[in-house]
Amino acid sequence: MGLSETQSRAVAHGEGPCMCLAGPGSGKTTVITQRTKYLIEELKVMPREILVITFTKAAALEMKERFYALMGGIKLPVTFGTFHAVFFTILRQAYHLTAGNILKEEQKYQYLKEIVSHLKMEIEDESEFTSDLASEISLVKNERIPLEHYYSNSCPEEIFRDIFRAYKEKVSRARLLDFDDILVYTYELLKERPDICSSWQKCFRYILIDEFQDINKIQYDVIKLLAAPANNLFIVGDDDQSIYRFRGAKPEIMLNFPKEYPECEIVALEENYRSAENIIKAAGRVISNNTSRFPKKIHGVKGPGDKLELHGFVNQTQENIFLIKRIQEYLKQGETYRNMAVLFRTNTGARTIVEKFMEYNIPFQMRDVMPNIYDHWITKDIAAYFRIAMGERKRQDFLRIINRPKRYIGRETLDEPTVSFDKLCKYYEDKQWMVERIDQMEYNIKLISKMTPYAAINYIRHGIGYEEYLKEYAVYRKIKPEDLYEVLDELSEAAKAFRTFEDWFAHMEEYTKALREQAGSIDPEADAVLFTTLHSSKGLEFKIVFIIDINEGVIPHRKAVLDMDVQEERRMFYVGMTRAKEKLHLYYVKERYGKPMDPSRFLEELRRTGNK
Repeated sequence: MGLSETQSRAVAHGEGPCMCLAGPGSGKTTVITQRTKYLIEELKVMPREILVITFTKAAALEMKERFYALMGGIKLPVTFGTFHAVFFTILRQAYHLTAGNILKEEQKYQYLKEIVSHLKMEIEDESEFTSDLASEISLVKNERIPLEHYYSNSCPEEIFRDIFRAYKEKVSRARLLDFDDILVYTYELLKERPDICSSWQKCFRYILIDEFQDINKIQYDVIKLLAAPANNLFIVGDDDQSIYRFRGAKPEIMLNFPKEYPECEIVALEENYRSAENIIKAAGRVISNNTSRFPKKIHGVKGPGDKLELHGFVNQTQENIFLIKRIQEYLKQGETYRNMAVLFRTNTGARTIVEKFMEYNIPFQMRDVMPNIYDHWITKDIAAYFRIAMGERKRQDFLRIINRPKRYIGRETLDEPTVSFDKLCKYYEDKQWMVERIDQMEYNIKLISKMTPYAAINYIRHGIGYEEYLKEYAVYRKIKPEDLYEVLDELSEAAKAFRTFEDWFAHMEEYTKALREQAGSIDPEADAVLFTTLHSSKGLEFKIVFIIDINEGVIPHRKAVLDMDVQEERRMFYVGMTRAKEKLHLYYVKERYGKPMDPSRFLEELRRTGNK
């Protein structure tokens, strides 16, 4: 297939900056590879003077292979690489570094865990906490924010600053660089050494960047230094698909590009070769409600296609059963599982659909490692209560819940492998108020032993006061109590299906085993429905797409309070919609965990324009 008029115009751009607005399915990879070929064959640019930057190794490899195929298999010395790979090459030459100087991700988290442990912080969600810390450390480095001006979302300011300094010192003492350091040190090197900067400017006279909407501040600052003074910058991206603000990506960088480079040519690739016209129009109506964007007129080349299915359900159970019936109908029509995908806002939102697929024996694959709610520390607390109610008396179970809620029972009282309520009372025999607390706990345990799992969870959270403990913990961790209550809501909902604790534990084991088998086992050739978050769906395409739980508080997420956050959520929904080639199903529920739910405002935006 030949190039379209707009693709040809982008490819044949001459000198200076050019911004190529590449909507979904518009053939941006084709444009980048053809542009590279054009530079070499028509503008007589030396291949080694061309730098093509992507965001992932896989994208760089695919781009390189597509380019080699385009050149008839001739492997010309064009540089294809990620920001980190290219920038590390610059640092390596200046400081004689090796790959051994790069801090591995697992080592990074180990450092953070050691620092947190040394500070003796009472953290239950250790993995989540260290992940949050790592993200915030990245943000401070990438934005070059003075540490004293940064206010942490994970813990008190002074504690975060202590952790940041300790982490930085630990990495430095080991003579290592983390991925953020690679960006920061490259910027500092090029800024402080004009001679080195000049030599790299001559080395890379033409720079092409894919997925430019995902660029962050420090990456952009380095690129501006490398591209000067000729500014032969060819950027390709779609501001409507910028969905990584949480990683530091700034869509406003792309939006402001024409202001920074007033002489830049702007070419909009408005043909969509992927989706049916109805899908393109519907997605366009939603994204047009964003105010911070370049206006576009995307149109399809594949015909109108079928109408979108927009459907509401009483609850998630009905939603899941209906979705499965739809899949079975498609199978009868000759479709395959691998042509279908189920998209959701967060990994945690997929548990019910996973369980329903397991029940119906429908093959599925998960693109992301899904967090297992039964591995959550709150679930482990509830499970400890259950085991004690079943008659077990292990010290480790008592240690988990003895002060959840606060009973002020000292850990030193639990000094044997098994625990006896009588011995606990004897230890505190001279403190009647403590004996009463222990008696109350024993009474609660006896009540729980006679309950179903569902009733027991509700009694633990409300009758015993476990929610009060979570509220205190949320204040300490600077998170919303609702985030923790939602884990209990989901556990309660899941527990409704089981009559005994034994049944509940057996299900936990079966579900955990199924998740473990799925983890990291994506087989592109397997005939299975793909489960993926909206974030991870970017770059993919499917004949049939289902987006589930399109409700206020889910899509857009309840944490999206500011207008810029809502706009990002709308972009994420737009990305999900434009993954569909032929059929798009949009589902929402009217109730979740026994609480009423409203359809997403994004669906209202569709309805207002008459979509059925």
